[in-house]
Parts: sequence; structure tokens; C-alpha cells
Amino acid sequence: MATNHWLVKTEPGCYSIQDLAAAPNQTTSWSGVRNYQARNFMRAMAVDDPVLFYHSVTDPSIVGLARVAREAYPDPTAWDPQDQHFDPRSTPDKPLWSMVDIQLVRVFPRPLSLPMLRGVRGLEGMELLRKGSRLSVMPVSPAQFAIVTGLAAA
Repeated sequence: MATNHWLVKTEPGCYSIQDLAAAPNQTTSWSGVRNYQARNFMRAMAVDDPVLFYHSVTDPSIVGLARVAREAYPDPTAWDPQDQHFDPRSTPDKPLWSMVDIQLVRVFPRPLSLPMLRGVRGLEGMELLRKGSRLSVMPVSPAQFAIVTGLAAA
């Protein structure tokens, strides 16, 4: 079975790669995704699929590498009226939203900024670099993944 490659976006003020590094077992659940396309991408994730970790908003950059530690399962934040991601349409009997667990692999020695990535040959078609792309979970081609991880190692 072929390995898929992914990118997840987060606002570092909400949850950063440093938060992931400090989490028990350097693992967290990726909850609160409320976009159907992003949810469907999470449902396609398999354990050990590699994940690029992207900080959005302030200094947008790919900052590290993680892996899928647990495949998609129902997101209980949708059922909690006190949670900012509450969705009354979703119930434990008919869950609408999913989440995965991700585990840190490594923090990159330097962030790979969005402006820098835009100038890299071979990344032209990367979803992250498309104008107006707002998905918080997206696939990355194996070639794009190899370019990004190569830049991180340089």
C-alpha cells in the first residue's frame, strides 16, 4: 500500500509545534476540523503517514515533521456545547466530524517560510501555495514532500 503524505495547518498561538513537542508522548489529537474536504483527507490518513506541520498566520512556515499515530475516529469536540468546535448536527450515534492523532518526528532547524517555498522549483502545484487555499489538512505529493524535507535538511 502506498504511503500518503500530508500537511496540517495550525495557528501557533492556538497549538504550536512546541506544544506538540511538550505533549505526552509528543502526540496530540488533531480535533476541531470543520471543513468536509479536510475531514475527508483525515479519513484517508493511515498510521505512519508522514505529516508536514505548518504554522499559519504569523510568519507562515513549515516548521516540522510529524506522523499519523492513529487513524480517523469520531471527534467528540463536536458534541460538547462548551467547546468552540461544537456542532449540534453531530451526535455520538451519527458523528459528522473526525480527528486523527499525530506524533512529532522532528522540529526543523529553521522554519521554511511561505515566501521562500513559493520560489522553490517543483513546488508550483502544491496546494499550500495556491492563492486562496484555506484547507487545514491537505495532501502533499511524494515529490513535493521530498523537496520540502530536503530543504529542511539543507
